[in-house]
Amino acid sequence: MNLRSQRHQVLASNIANADTPQYKARDFDFQGVMQNALAGRASAGGVSLMTTSSGHMRGDGSGGAANLKFRGETQSAVDGNTVDMDVERTQIAENALQYQVLTQLISDKFKGMRSALASNQG
Repeated sequence: MNLRSQRHQVLASNIANADTPQYKARDFDFQGVMQNALAGRASAGGVSLMTTSSGHMRGDGSGGAANLKFRGETQSAVDGNTVDMDVERTQIAENALQYQVLTQLISDKFKGMRSALASNQG
C-alpha cells in the first residue's frame, strides 16, 4: 500500500508540474520495486521529491524503497516540459484502481478473520 501511495504522490507531482518549464516527468518501476520488496531486497535510495529551496519539504517521510527515474518523452514541448497529461491521467487512474482493489482485499481478509473469531465465541 505504501508503494501505491508513493507512486500516487509522484504522479500527482507530475500533474501539478504540467505547466512548469523544464520539468521532467518522473516515475518508478512499480513491478521491480514490488518484486524487490517481496524478495526482501532493498533497493538503493528511496522515493523523495526534488527540492530547489531550503523551505521545500522533502516528502520522503515514508522511506520507500524505489528510485525515481525520468520518464521517456512522449511529446515535445517548447518549454522542455516532458509531462504528457494523457499518460499521467492514465497512470494515476490505474494506480488508484489498484490501490482500491488492494484495500478491498485487505478489508475482506479482516472481515473473514472477524467472522472466524465470532464463530468461535458462540
